[in-house]
Amino acid sequence: MNNNSKKRNISTIIILAIVLLVPGFLYIALNKIGSNQYLKLPIYGEKVLSGKMNRKMGREIADTTFHQIQPIKLYNSIGKRVDFLNQDTVITVLHLFTAEDEGLSKTLLTNLKPVVERFKNIHKVKFFSISLNPDNSDDDLAHIQKLYVKDYSKTWFIVKPNESINDYVQQNFLIDAHINLDSTYTFSNNYLLIDTERRIRGFYDINQNKEMERLEDEIKVQLVEEARNNPLKIEKK
Repeated sequence: MNNNSKKRNISTIIILAIVLLVPGFLYIALNKIGSNQYLKLPIYGEKVLSGKMNRKMGREIADTTFHQIQPIKLYNSIGKRVDFLNQDTVITVLHLFTAEDEGLSKTLLTNLKPVVERFKNIHKVKFFSISLNPDNSDDDLAHIQKLYVKDYSKTWFIVKPNESINDYVQQNFLIDAHINLDSTYTFSNNYLLIDTERRIRGFYDINQNKEMERLEDEIKVQLVEEARNNPLKIEKK
C-alpha cells in the first residue's frame, strides 16, 4: 500500500470518528452542561449553607438557605386584613410610602402605575404600596386608593400596619426606614421584586434611568422561572 492510500485511509477513519463520536459528545454535553441555562435573577440577602447536599442533573449541589421575608399583618382602607406574602404562587412588587408625603411617596405611586397597567391581567403578579405610618387613617388610604388604584383593585393594594414596622422593614426588606424627630418618615426610594418563596430578587432605584423598564423586564424573567420551577402550581391557578 502506497503512502497516498495510507493517508486516504487515515483521513477516512478520522472523518468517520468525527461523524460517529461528535454528535454523541454534543448530546452529553448539552444534557450535562447546557440544559436549563436561562436567565435567572439574583437572590439578595444573607445566604447560609445548610450542610445538606442536593442531587441535580447527576451533580451534587450544596443546599443553601436564603434570606426570606416574614409575612406581616397589613390592612386596607376598610380595615380588612390583606394577604401579604401568604400565597406561594404570587410574585410581589412592593414599595413604601406615607399618605401625607407629597414628595417621594407621590413619585413612587405615580411611577408604578404603568407597570401595574402592564401586568393587570396576570393574576400571579401583585403590587403592594405599604404605608410606614400606622397613624394614616382609613380615609387617608382610601384617598390614595382613589387617586391611583381604582382601576386595579384586584392587582394593586394600598395597605398599612397597625403598629410601627421600621425595624421589620430594615430586617426583612433590607432597605432603610425610620421616623425623624419632626415625626416625618425617611425611607427607601426602591421598589422590591419578591418571588413566590418570599425571597428578594430585585431592587429598583426610582432615581436611576430605565429602572421601571428593568422592573417590567425582570417581572417577566421571574414569571418564566416560576413557570419552569412550579408548572403544576401555575396550571392549578
